[in-house]
Amino acid sequence: MISEIKDIVDSFGSVSLEEMDAVKLMNRYDTKFLLNVRRVPELLKLMEKDYRVLEVNGTRISGYNTTYLDTPGFLFYNQHITDRDGRTKIRFRKYLSTGKTFLEIKKKNRKQKTIKWRIENNLQEGNFDKTADDFIKKHMPLDPAVLKPVISNNFKRITFVRFDTPERITLDLDLSFSGIDGNSRELPLLAIAELKSQGIAVRSPFSKLIRSLSFFPVGFSKYCTGLALLYDMPKMNILKQKILLLNRIENEFNGVLSA
Repeated sequence: MISEIKDIVDSFGSVSLEEMDAVKLMNRYDTKFLLNVRRVPELLKLMEKDYRVLEVNGTRISGYNTTYLDTPGFLFYNQHITDRDGRTKIRFRKYLSTGKTFLEIKKKNRKQKTIKWRIENNLQEGNFDKTADDFIKKHMPLDPAVLKPVISNNFKRITFVRFDTPERITLDLDLSFSGIDGNSRELPLLAIAELKSQGIAVRSPFSKLIRSLSFFPVGFSKYCTGLALLYDMPKMNILKQKILLLNRIENEFNGVLSA
């Protein structure tokens, strides 16, 4: 399936990292759509006329590795599954196309906008250096010493942009999770399309396009979902419908639907 997707993506016009600076969207609305990977070619063919794809060092499908941090009591996990205002994620993300790793903080404000800060930095054997320590203290009211790696994920990403509208689209494929104890889970049939826009999603050309294929927005956190798939987490009942949705998507073309 990735080979077919690559062939279609290669037919798109390209955009460079430097050109992407015009649509960084570090303060934005995020809207996710979940679909079976077999529907991706259909979606891409609808996008081809109006979107260009990010190309970095000759690569259009880039690998990402993310390590999420949390407190011993899973503060950030609990904020997210209870949909708290001001919910936060802290992570180290390695961009395999460039080899760079960034420490990133994402926060959702009361208006449901995502604010993102990041610096180039690496996790040092599970600990922070002074630069990372100062960065976290600047944006978070907690002691960075309480934060520890809890889960990581890997996925492939394709990034699209159109310049007549301030929006970016990311398409994530081949998602897998790994726990610090060696537990792992793969979701090879799941594709995650995410609209990142300055304005409300319903006004976006992409939102109208993907809705024409009968896909609609859904709240989805890679971090919370990964924890729920690997461990017996608190308040798992809140995530039950999301796990059932993943099962339906994974089984969509097998004729087997989860109850």
